[in-house]
Amino acid sequence: MLDLATGKVHDETRQGEAFAPFANDVNQHNKKFYIESYGCQMNFSDSEIVASILQEEGFGATRNYEEADLILLNTCSIREKAEQTVRKRLTEFRKIKEANPGMLVGVLGCMAERLKSKFLEEEKLVDIVVGPDAYRTLPVLIEEAETGQKAVNVLLSREETYADISPVRLDSNGVTAFVSIMRGCNNMCSFCVVPFTRGRERSRDAYSIVAEAQSLFDCGYKEVTLLGQNVDSYYWMDEANDEIVTFGKLLEKVALVSSTLRVRFSTSHPKDITDEVLHTMAKHENICNYIHLPLQSGSTRVLQLMNRTYTREWYIAKVNRIREIIPDCGISSDVIAGFCTETEEDHADTLSMMQSSAYDMSYMFFYSERPGTLAAKRYKDDVPEDVKKRRLKEIVELQNKLSYESNSKDVGKTFKVLIEGNSKKSEADWMGRSSQNKVIVFPKADYGYKKGDYAFVQVTDFTQATLIGEVVKK
Repeated sequence: MLDLATGKVHDETRQGEAFAPFANDVNQHNKKFYIESYGCQMNFSDSEIVASILQEEGFGATRNYEEADLILLNTCSIREKAEQTVRKRLTEFRKIKEANPGMLVGVLGCMAERLKSKFLEEEKLVDIVVGPDAYRTLPVLIEEAETGQKAVNVLLSREETYADISPVRLDSNGVTAFVSIMRGCNNMCSFCVVPFTRGRERSRDAYSIVAEAQSLFDCGYKEVTLLGQNVDSYYWMDEANDEIVTFGKLLEKVALVSSTLRVRFSTSHPKDITDEVLHTMAKHENICNYIHLPLQSGSTRVLQLMNRTYTREWYIAKVNRIREIIPDCGISSDVIAGFCTETEEDHADTLSMMQSSAYDMSYMFFYSERPGTLAAKRYKDDVPEDVKKRRLKEIVELQNKLSYESNSKDVGKTFKVLIEGNSKKSEADWMGRSSQNKVIVFPKADYGYKKGDYAFVQVTDFTQATLIGEVVKK
């Protein structure tokens, strides 16, 4: 969870963080590349696709950007702060480039599509600009940039899914991995820039998704997260078998790869998550009991302005349905404070919805107008920033309370935990996650467990962000 009141990230979602790839044996390659990924899990997944394309062209990854021949920033335009962070980082890289004129700097992803002219003409910060549907053209663009020309391709596609590319796993723990199942978005939420930067929705073929999950499992991975801007609207026609593959059917196909392969997914739009998906989750023990269900606002009036296509009452009914079919399901959310025209009454509605839904955690932000969105065209960003920050603070404080209460209810319960690695605080402890996506820390002792194993852990204590436990034998 990224707490914008403190600026701290409380879990491993990579929200607002930058990551560099693991170091391959760079001595085997003529050229070296360094990549940082900003924003959401989709961006991180895209960086793995880019790494695969570059590796095929003879580039080797490095963690040291000062020795890189090519520096890439995979960017996000969803929030203004992310753009500011990337601009600052580019300025730092420009200083390095002055000492190494042969180095190329490129911007990938959503900011590349939206701000190409600024990067290339006004600020002259970069050599290469590549949109999220044009990664296959990177080798040609690199050749072009090496001649001193500015290289750009930000064309969007209605077909590109990168289904045939096997991603290079970056900063991998060898246990968990992302699998992209679709690209783009058709929802047109008024605050969101994604439909304009990532294009229309298209689903990857189910066979390639299952094959990638199988390959990961064969390589020792124990958990895959299926990614999409809105996974529940996944739709693919299997013409060979005359079958429509919905997200519920895809989820089951991936779960059947192995009963010991955990399956997660993100993100779900409340309007699209179906009973089929919920019953599939309940049917398969290895599909994790966790759903990220973005709320954005608890006010029906504001939801209509946001073009979220559901009401407050409808959302409550959906949460109740989830808990009816999957009683122990963990639920998290996204919440925006201070959207256009939001009143104190609207804000109170959001707080009461959070209380009613009893989220385990949330991603919380105050509204920042994104150029080109429907909200920027239609509405005035009229809530003062100090009011936005005060409302966000109240939202954060409530979520902290809800997270604490949720964790307190787990004391005494036993969870099946997938061990992801050492605890950040002590190598004497393991860190893993429950099916509900909660972090659990417990002593290694002499049980003989290793990373990637499952352990049954009874919760004995907790903090707001973490469960603490002891191994029990089952």
